[in-house]
Amino acid sequence: MVYSRKLVIVGSGPAAYTAAIYGARASLEPLLIGGVALGGQLMITSDVENFPGFPEPVAGPELMDRMKRQCERLGVLIVPEYAAKVELGRVPFYVETTEGTGAGAQALIIATGARARLLGLESESRLMGHGVSACATCDGFFFRNKEVVVVGGGDTAAEEAAFLTRFASRVTVIHRRAELRASAAMAQRVKNNPKISFRWDAAVEEILGQDAVTGVRLRGTVDGKISELACQGVFVAIGHEPTSGFLGGQLKLSPNGWIATDGRCRTSIAGGFAAGDVADSRYRQAVTAAGSGCMAALEAERYLAGRA
Repeated sequence: MVYSRKLVIVGSGPAAYTAAIYGARASLEPLLIGGVALGGQLMITSDVENFPGFPEPVAGPELMDRMKRQCERLGVLIVPEYAAKVELGRVPFYVETTEGTGAGAQALIIATGARARLLGLESESRLMGHGVSACATCDGFFFRNKEVVVVGGGDTAAEEAAFLTRFASRVTVIHRRAELRASAAMAQRVKNNPKISFRWDAAVEEILGQDAVTGVRLRGTVDGKISELACQGVFVAIGHEPTSGFLGGQLKLSPNGWIATDGRCRTSIAGGFAAGDVADSRYRQAVTAAGSGCMAALEAERYLAGRA
């Protein structure tokens, strides 16, 4: 099956769904290639308390399902397949999925998000959303007066640790080395915070607990000694990876792989736009992703109107 559309959107998180909603309302007949696991990172988020319009917490999967149903009500065609390759050398652009579905697009919005680098532990996966998190800004509120650990040693880990001191009674940074890799100013900030302590030369072997986090098992990276540390929350802060590899270098990227945009969601190729976490290495919030999805769709509408 090969489709031809004015607007094709790749992704299925808040940015992609919002872009599709605005595209549909502008009569662009958007097609959304969303992958098998529709919904993005919010599908592994338990309660969302900071998305406007919800006076009570809303589960991440429910929020994504509502966005998906809104798209469907507006006539957005959603293809639950992953984009395997894109051809951006000429217009119409062409997107092909892993299942062989093709789509020609006069304008293209990339909203494939980013994924947190994780430790790769079975217990980490099992307890994700039940005490394990990769976003302090998203979930820190749920750890008021609790003891938590932050795994990592770079700027991300330092920023997460500093933020969590607003809620947690104690924050312990666990780092594989004997010194932080964070910038000097950021490292000094966390070292000066009386609510932050450190476990140097240690790696997390296992996250303890059945239905909720009760602690972590550590292995010394120098002496190999095993120890345990009680806590109620584990924040993995070892970085994020934007989902931009499938682009094959056809768009300008930052050194770390984020799609470069001009502040109006426009990429290095005319008619190509990017929204959400795939172009945002700083905020990575559902509401900012949704906002940029709106911007990308409006810019795509203006681009297409200029070509008519």
